[in-house]
Amino acid sequence: MKHFKFSIILLCLFSQTTLYAQTVGPKNGKLIIVGGGDTEEIIPYFLVQAGGADAKIVVIPTAGGADSYDYSFDFINYLKEVGANNVKLVHTYNQKEADTENFVKPIQEATAVWFTGGRQWRLVDAYAGTKVVDELWNLLDRGGVIGGSSAGATIQGSYLARGDSETNTIMMGDHEEGFGFVKNVAIDQHLLARNRMFDMFEILESRPELLGLGIDESTAVVVSKDTIEVIGKSYVAVYDGTFYKRDTGELEVLPDNTKRFFFMRKGDRYDLKNRRLIIPERR
Repeated sequence: MKHFKFSIILLCLFSQTTLYAQTVGPKNGKLIIVGGGDTEEIIPYFLVQAGGADAKIVVIPTAGGADSYDYSFDFINYLKEVGANNVKLVHTYNQKEADTENFVKPIQEATAVWFTGGRQWRLVDAYAGTKVVDELWNLLDRGGVIGGSSAGATIQGSYLARGDSETNTIMMGDHEEGFGFVKNVAIDQHLLARNRMFDMFEILESRPELLGLGIDESTAVVVSKDTIEVIGKSYVAVYDGTFYKRDTGELEVLPDNTKRFFFMRKGDRYDLKNRRLIIPERR
């Protein structure tokens, strides 16, 4: 009986350590996750990462909820203003259409995709479980870029914060699963601009294994493999209920682990897999 109890304890400890160590980005490609607002510093960066002026960019505006979209869409015009020569629009609210080869062909040919803002649950209803998500993963596998702002940021996480179809004030709503380009993470946006610093705690109280990222407007995290770097004008809050033990390389759960966060700013980096802040030498 003693051996049985000891085995259970070891299993629990191992499971907890493994659970907290699984926040990872995609193996290939990059994610550019923007907290909304002004993107004048971020979109030119996105264009460079996508491949420059001749990059093949797909814009997905579905989160916005308009009846229809065409090439007069403001964001497409903005991309052209900053130098993009090859921009295509991909949009539907119909999952059956989204699951056809003809619909996903522009994504198959793209070097980058951008999700515009709105309500993230619309992206789930339109594209979850379809060829669109499959081709987005294929895009990353071949070294492409996926970017998005506001709703287009939150959808990139595995847990869908503010996914309720009635209101964006409910943190844990009727849609809870994002596209999961970053595993084991919940992403919130408009952090400081809308005084949302403490909203993430509601999710973490129920899902303490998650890493929380709160991104302010005009700010982004760039995810490359298992490292994120902050770009833009403001701050990113990291809600991390673990402590990295440098001597052993292990992660330890902190007491009251859902009530902690710290800020990152431009140039700061964070090791997702090991839950460790990487501060530039200038700091």
